[in-house]
Amino acid sequence: MKIFRSIRFRLTVLYSTLLFALAGAGLATAYVAVERAVDPKPITKRYEAQLVKLKSDGRTVPTGTTIEVAEVQQIEDEVNLRLMQTLRDYSLVALGGLFLASLGIGWVLSGRALRPVGAIARTAREIQATDLSRRIQLNGPRDELRDLADTIDSMLDRLDHAFRAQRQLIDDASHELRSPLAIIRAHLDASLTTAESTDDERTQAVASVDRATTRMSRLVEDLLATARRDTDTLTDTDVDLSAVARDAGEDVVPLAAARGLRLRYALGGELICIGDPDALRRAAGNLLSNAVRLSPTGGAITVSTGRVGGWLWLAVIDEGPGIAEADQSRVFDRFWRGTAGRNASNDRRTGLGLSIVRQIVESHGGHAAVFSRAGAGSTFVLWLPATDRTDDEPPPTAPPSP
Repeated sequence: MKIFRSIRFRLTVLYSTLLFALAGAGLATAYVAVERAVDPKPITKRYEAQLVKLKSDGRTVPTGTTIEVAEVQQIEDEVNLRLMQTLRDYSLVALGGLFLASLGIGWVLSGRALRPVGAIARTAREIQATDLSRRIQLNGPRDELRDLADTIDSMLDRLDHAFRAQRQLIDDASHELRSPLAIIRAHLDASLTTAESTDDERTQAVASVDRATTRMSRLVEDLLATARRDTDTLTDTDVDLSAVARDAGEDVVPLAAARGLRLRYALGGELICIGDPDALRRAAGNLLSNAVRLSPTGGAITVSTGRVGGWLWLAVIDEGPGIAEADQSRVFDRFWRGTAGRNASNDRRTGLGLSIVRQIVESHGGHAAVFSRAGAGSTFVLWLPATDRTDDEPPPTAPPSP
């Protein structure tokens, strides 16, 4: 039966056996101690004695009644023997009752001990992948089961956060993909598959489809980058932050030259952190791509690195339209695009670039920040812990000086 395989049944047997063994040992010890103290023996020698009646003048007169007598010591030994027999009989009865009582006590105690486990099991059965809001919230003393329940609650919090982020990413991605797909479908139906359409209409439709597919390709690429960062598969090595900034700047030189932008560098030396150089280069490249896209023609973009205490920093400063103070807390959110970002180019971005930047920096134990004013450009800063950092101070809240 299932009950005989349960932990409660095994604990009951264990409790009962231990209690029965302790009680049996106690009774056996008492029995042996009493037996050795009283030396019980049966009467071995018996005598016949005739009862006499004592007269007032001192004479004895036989009564004709004969009885068995024994020595006083033998009588005491016989009494002790019967006492030990009675003690043994009652001890056996007591042990039988104690065994039954121990089973009941063990069943109750094991049930109380396993009650938190039952609560954990019930909550786990009620939790589904689509609803991770339930928590065990076990009360009682801070014991091993309480620690287990708190650990499971903490794990559920992390799972709930991960599932929510995953669902949000899927919802946002499907929403972003719906628009270019609708554009492609509309142009296919209206121009490319219609015999009456003119060459100019088809040329315009091809250009629109090309922009839509380019946007979809960028979105898929950014989604893949986001998925890779979620897996925490980092290639940790010593990274020269200034070299990363220089490489990222060289990658965007053609784009900056096409818009007449100037790249300026203010790079420090001996800025070593531990991380994935490719990922950090992508983070810096995303910041520079945004700066190139938003900076006015003929403007300048400054790339600088440095150190404040135990924190290294990489900053990208542009002369773009800036970001309103109310929007600065949202710039690193997935699929968020400000008004300037939407209007700065006909080639709409995916809205994942800055989200990937934050994800990369936080996976390295750092922090991404933005300092900006509307109409006065923006400064994006990546704070990363240095390899020789020994304090627990958070990164500074003010923009560093190049």
